[in-house]
Amino acid sequence: MTVLKPLAALLLVAGLAACSTDVEDTDATAGATPGYGAGQFDPASVEYFNQSIGDRVYFATDSSLLDAASQATLRAQADWLRQNAARTATIEGHADERGTREYNLALGARRAAAARSFLIGEGIDASRLRMVTYGKERPEALCSNDSCWSQNRRSVTVIAGGPIS
Repeated sequence: MTVLKPLAALLLVAGLAACSTDVEDTDATAGATPGYGAGQFDPASVEYFNQSIGDRVYFATDSSLLDAASQATLRAQADWLRQNAARTATIEGHADERGTREYNLALGARRAAAARSFLIGEGIDASRLRMVTYGKERPEALCSNDSCWSQNRRSVTVIAGGPIS
């Protein structure tokens, strides 16, 4: 019995310690990388890339041409990728719900290829970039009007860790 009391006390202390909250876990720093304030991310992090650089570009209906805004986003992505040379990326191509599955898969592939080609033109090694097309299979927004369709006509740059195998 004398052995059980200290063991019970130790388990109680360990249980309470597991329930404690570190300062890093409070709402004031939610979404932040340690060492950065609320809403601030390490500039080398995927979160920073997604939030500050921008991980997606948008296209006009039935188009894979990059407009000025898309080119500016892709230039910023290229700058980030140059500064984070160990990172690789997958460029996803997407389309809206209109058109056949086959047409939208091909359109998504052209959109991913346009973004990838632009990044390569900006000096990013092709071996760091792979492509995938989802066509209309992974919509960002669900409705049947231009407010949704415009969100679904996109390419998304998804950052990964090391070399593509």
